[in-house]
Amino acid sequence: MSEQKNFHNPEYFFNRELSWILFNKRILNEARDKQIPLFERLKFLSITASNLDEFFMVRVASLKDMINAGYKKPDIAGMTPKEQLAKVNEATHELVNSQYSTYNRSLLPLLKQNGLQLVEKHEDLSEKQGQFVDQFFMENVYPVLTPMAVDSSRPFPLIRNKSLNIGALMQDKKGKKEIEFATVQVPSVLPRVIPIPGEEGLMTIILLEEIIERNIQKLFLNYDIICTHPFRIMRNADLSIDEEEAADLLKEIEKQIKKRQWGEAIRLEVEASMDKRLLKRLRKELEVEEEDIYRIDGPLDLTVLMKIYGLDTFSHLKVGKHIPQPVPRLPEGCDIFEEIRKGDVLMHHPYQTFTPVVDFIRQAAKDEQVLAIKQTLYRVSGNSPIIAALAQAAENGKQVSVLVELKARFDEENNIVWAKKLEQAGCHVIYGLVGLKTHSKITLVVRKEEDGIRRYVHLGTGNYNDATAKLYTDIGLLTCNEAIGEDATAVFNMLSGYSEPAAWNKLSLAPLWLKDRFISLIQREAALAENGRPALIKAKMNALCDPDVIAALYEASSKGVQIDLVVRGICCLKVGIPGISENIRVRSIVGNFLEHARIYYFGNDGKPEVYCASADWMPRNLERRVEILFPIEAEEPKAQVLHILECQLKDTLKAHVMLPDGTYEKIDRRGKEAYSAQEGFMEEAKLIALPEKEPAKQRVFVPKTQV
Repeated sequence: MSEQKNFHNPEYFFNRELSWILFNKRILNEARDKQIPLFERLKFLSITASNLDEFFMVRVASLKDMINAGYKKPDIAGMTPKEQLAKVNEATHELVNSQYSTYNRSLLPLLKQNGLQLVEKHEDLSEKQGQFVDQFFMENVYPVLTPMAVDSSRPFPLIRNKSLNIGALMQDKKGKKEIEFATVQVPSVLPRVIPIPGEEGLMTIILLEEIIERNIQKLFLNYDIICTHPFRIMRNADLSIDEEEAADLLKEIEKQIKKRQWGEAIRLEVEASMDKRLLKRLRKELEVEEEDIYRIDGPLDLTVLMKIYGLDTFSHLKVGKHIPQPVPRLPEGCDIFEEIRKGDVLMHHPYQTFTPVVDFIRQAAKDEQVLAIKQTLYRVSGNSPIIAALAQAAENGKQVSVLVELKARFDEENNIVWAKKLEQAGCHVIYGLVGLKTHSKITLVVRKEEDGIRRYVHLGTGNYNDATAKLYTDIGLLTCNEAIGEDATAVFNMLSGYSEPAAWNKLSLAPLWLKDRFISLIQREAALAENGRPALIKAKMNALCDPDVIAALYEASSKGVQIDLVVRGICCLKVGIPGISENIRVRSIVGNFLEHARIYYFGNDGKPEVYCASADWMPRNLERRVEILFPIEAEEPKAQVLHILECQLKDTLKAHVMLPDGTYEKIDRRGKEAYSAQEGFMEEAKLIALPEKEPAKQRVFVPKTQV
């Protein structure tokens, strides 16, 4: 690197956690956007709440662990864990205030105007509504509740992570003066949103906790209730597993999952009007600091808004549901192997259906010529057709090897269930690798054909999850390219037998080779620019926070390389630094689909190279996970991927552009056409799925410029 400039200067980087909070603010901006249908705004607000929960359970918990362990090493932005936590606390309190301001000032009044009223306090119920609610309580809720009183013989109960509870202070009616504490958990087995009779033409709902609060006296008949208030806690849910010492990784993870419910309390949400005596008791028992208390003006846990979003009668207030379109090259009932032999097939989900990927496994399971199926699984759906197909393949006598990543955060239990099912069906199951997460998305089908053994490979940027494939934007490639097939075999041999190949043909893998590959590609563009040759980098990813990659981008920019980045979430790179990042532009797209595809384009002096990957430019992806970068070389798939990238870079409706101070703003559309990449891709998928009079081989992929 250049000696004149220190491209690793902490002043050139944003803190990862604060950048994530800015990302969640961009999602919150969608909830505040008056151009978006009302129920979609509810959905975006719910997503911010769900995101914040996970952020606390993992990222904030990690900062607290570092502080408790005396760890003082600064991050890439030069901030110690203690400094980071102080800034994060300030920013998250501000974010929560914005969430509830949006909810109370914007969304609640609009809901009522559009025929949906939420009874905020049970005291506001009419007499008739009160009778309905009381009867509902006795018939449906009362039998499920377990009130927990606390006294000398009954210690403070263990409060489960993320559970919603109602705390109460009360006095014995027999004349005892001391104030006692009790709590009852709002049961998650019952619906939280309860429809009740209301005005004509108005759907009225009430939340379950309000029904319980109204009737809480029935749980403590010998007491006078002084006050009742809901509360919710967040616990440290980051699993700590010593994989080297774990004799059985499966059993160790099962044990750690149970502990997740009872980790250290790191956040306490309470009703803003909570009685000070009750709050003092909770704070003492849960051992939380003042900065960890969030006083909420509204219902706790806004993920409940997703339940309201699911109400059937308000479809006119939602975006029309997108139906994933057929992949023209792979019509229903086709011989997938025959089609792949004609040439590589690229799929763009969720605009195009995920069904061909499932059919690829299903056909392989039944095909007598298929000898083996090998696959990595990181996250799968609750009722996965891929798992069923793999099990059937094993029962049909195929050699089936599956790496199931048990350490996929918050999917550990689901993956354990599937791993056991696959083993029972006769599959060879590998439970991940010690010290690494296997995050790559690859399937290898080995087939005996007339001219010998042929290998068919699926590579993707997303998980083998048919449910999220309808919500996440991802790219998948089906190929029988011989060089990629050889590499795929080497990948699985490495995963199952730790045998590293002497060299790779087409694929690049983390944690050993991929980071160096990315940096060398960036440095090649820098060298071209330095020599006066055309140099260009375009990339799309979920997050960018690897300091070495960012430093390489800074050096390339300083030498004149034009760099356009689409980074959905965390971005620790700063734009507009004189002499450092003046040639770098960063944008983030937040839309109805979660942007999940990873695309990397390098101009290469007019001979562009295009890659897709399972990896973002993050240390965890490049250094602590098994990831795969794969080239898109066939002419038509390459044109498709370039088109995807170009459409994202010209989005004027859903794109937020990064400013030098790290904040983001929507694009100034004056003089620009209104264009949403996601809307455009939906329309294109419909158009290219239409039957054509000309043969499929003459199909031309036409870029769409306007919606």
